[in-house]
Amino acid sequence: MAFPESSRGSLIPSFLYSPSYPKRSSEAEISMNKTLDLFSSHAAAKPSPTPSSSKRLVIPAPSEPGKIEMYSPMFYAACTAGGILSCGLTHMAVTPLDLVKCNMQIDPAKYKSISSGFGILLKEQGVRGFFRGWVPTLLGYSAQGACKFGFYEYFKKYYSDIAGPEYAAKYKTLIYLAGSASAEVIADIALCPFEAVKVRVQTQPGFARGLADGMPKFVKSEGALGLYKGIVPLWGRQIPYTMMKFASFETIVEMMYKHVIPTPKDQCSKSLQLGVSFAGGYVAGVFCAIVSHPADNLVSFLNNAKGATVGDAVKKLGLWGLFTRGLPLRIVMIGTLTGAQWGIYDAFKVFVGLPTTGGVTPAPAAAAAPVPLSS
Repeated sequence: MAFPESSRGSLIPSFLYSPSYPKRSSEAEISMNKTLDLFSSHAAAKPSPTPSSSKRLVIPAPSEPGKIEMYSPMFYAACTAGGILSCGLTHMAVTPLDLVKCNMQIDPAKYKSISSGFGILLKEQGVRGFFRGWVPTLLGYSAQGACKFGFYEYFKKYYSDIAGPEYAAKYKTLIYLAGSASAEVIADIALCPFEAVKVRVQTQPGFARGLADGMPKFVKSEGALGLYKGIVPLWGRQIPYTMMKFASFETIVEMMYKHVIPTPKDQCSKSLQLGVSFAGGYVAGVFCAIVSHPADNLVSFLNNAKGATVGDAVKKLGLWGLFTRGLPLRIVMIGTLTGAQWGIYDAFKVFVGLPTTGGVTPAPAAAAAPVPLSS
């Protein structure tokens, strides 16, 4: 059972366990090898180790197999993967709602309500029409989710380190806002081309079947830069949305653990923690929908009409229309979407051995009291 000199390196990747284990003296290594040899004697007789073999090294197994070290490269990779799943799958699942919403924003005379919108789509395009544009939706929001969640965790830690423990705890909401805004700027650059094609496919029947033929057609018509024609309205929609999504979620979850859940978070079951994540995400999603809705109307209008400007959108839709057109449906859609996203994201984190997001923020360590000078 003892490891020979030639196999001194561990077969377990070093990033999976902490390097803080104390080194054993050569006598301890001899004792461990003897014990392991005794346990394996039923399988094959092993010669007792001698002082000449006392340099053989035994690597301790990780105390928690699969545990990922917080803020390590593997931590950020896991958060990125969780973001892909949470955003890509949920946005694809609500494609029918998104399709009706976009058409209500573009052609309110035809699509006057949610129920009539579904009826018109069913009559004109059949059941398959409800999922038109699902491929750019899946790919676009998967890319966005990867950047949104992965970079949020990175920037949250980065800004907290800059502020220091005391100010990070005191101004944690500002750190949530700054971290989420920074992440969303990057995430929208990844999303914008897919969003442009998705809106065109969903609101112009016959334009294209999906992403494969829709992207070349869009580029041919608008040029490659046309894919980013809606980037500024998209930032206008998504940055406030994401700032509200992350900051309100973190605040709501912290308040729930402080005032609603009678048990400290670290003593709650994982299922209860995931329930808190979904509830906090749903409430946060309602706020997100209200804050970002005017910009959502602008994005849909600009991506549907060639050469249209923000002024054209305001003139046609009106200020009241920018804030209210399609809002009830979007509240239901975004509330459910955001709750499901936080549920899936935290479920994935639990699956890989990470804690759920949010909770009671520990107080910063108190500074040592000054020692009074003796008189």
